[in-house]
Amino acid sequence: MRSGIHPTLRPVVFRDRAGGFQLLAHSTLDSRSTVERDNGTVYPVVDVEISSATHPFYTGTSRVIDTAGRVERFERRFGRTTR
Repeated sequence: MRSGIHPTLRPVVFRDRAGGFQLLAHSTLDSRSTVERDNGTVYPVVDVEISSATHPFYTGTSRVIDTAGRVERFERRFGRTTR
């Protein structure tokens, strides 16, 4: 491999903002914020919106989406179509 063209691979903590779940993995992402783990080591931290700890598919929870309200709003804007 050519030297100097590849990004640096280092341990990074991915933190789920919704659930507080933290995952230590190797990544090329860089972050200015850091977090100290249980063993006292300081790692760069990347905040993510959703992870396997809070994703509805993995947790078995589902969100209620108001589809009836969306359909009614669409019909008010563009009129009801008849077939």
